[in-house]
Amino acid sequence: METYDTNNQDNVKAQMRKGVLDYCILSILAKKDAYASSIIKELKDAKMIVVEGTLYPLLIREKNQGFLSYRWEESPQGPPRKYYSITEKGRRQLAEMDLAWKEIVETMNLLRQQ
Repeated sequence: METYDTNNQDNVKAQMRKGVLDYCILSILAKKDAYASSIIKELKDAKMIVVEGTLYPLLIREKNQGFLSYRWEESPQGPPRKYYSITEKGRRQLAEMDLAWKEIVETMNLLRQQ
């Protein structure tokens, strides 16, 4: 009887998630500005489990690439929050990612049907 390797399955899922996190972040911010904790909550609600230690380097990289900007806003609970916004360059990048994603899905659908 063949055993099912859950560690390998978890690793495959983790690698696939890492590949689409930038796309997910830009997609979230295209709908509305958000702070890191709310981005993490939205990702978790969508079954994309992400921790702050993973998210912050991605946000910094996307900001450095000109895809995001941020502003500080006072918070009713605690310290000010850093709200991230998608830039025009980020919207163009998101449009490119949308096209790439559609191509990947089409390719995978074709390969899975053969």
